[in-house]
Amino acid sequence: MSSTRTTVRTHWVAVRAMLVFTAVLGIAYTLVVTGIGQLVLPAQANGSVVREGDEVVGSALIGQSFADADGNPLPEWFQPRPSAAGDGYDGGASSGSNWGPENADLIAAIEERKAQVAEFDGVSETDVPADAVTASASGLDPHISPEYALLQVARVAGERGLPESEVRELVESRIQARDLGYLGEPTVNVLQLNLALAELEG
Repeated sequence: MSSTRTTVRTHWVAVRAMLVFTAVLGIAYTLVVTGIGQLVLPAQANGSVVREGDEVVGSALIGQSFADADGNPLPEWFQPRPSAAGDGYDGGASSGSNWGPENADLIAAIEERKAQVAEFDGVSETDVPADAVTASASGLDPHISPEYALLQVARVAGERGLPESEVRELVESRIQARDLGYLGEPTVNVLQLNLALAELEG
């Protein structure tokens, strides 16, 4: 009888502990952290959504293609880096190629992309930066290097009939510094740059 009471008491303590911890850690903690996020960093907490007027055009955290229905890059837009996520920038299939630097397929893909970018932008293959021909580990990186953005200035300006100096100045104004001044490298967000380009053209 005593053993049965002890077992019941032990189970009841376990059930009460589970209910308390579920309420505290599963509900209260979640609400507090969500509330802090909404108060302190509302844009980031809601997906860093980018709008054009009232229309949502993307997220500052996820890259997207600027290509036609056949996948050909549109010359009037700045182009992002390649993506290995699904069919490209698929948030549900985030991944890199997982190929090592000596993988023959990766080397062939890089050489092919390098030739394509050089022809597309009218530059030498030696001028094509690494991020123009390699995907990020997530396949969703919305940024390119300032070097790659500046490489595209002449093409974009020519396609849009804009002064090259004006487009270059736009790119330079969109360069984001290293995080905290020392982490990572300077970057340019392609979606935000293209939105600014559309505004520049009026």
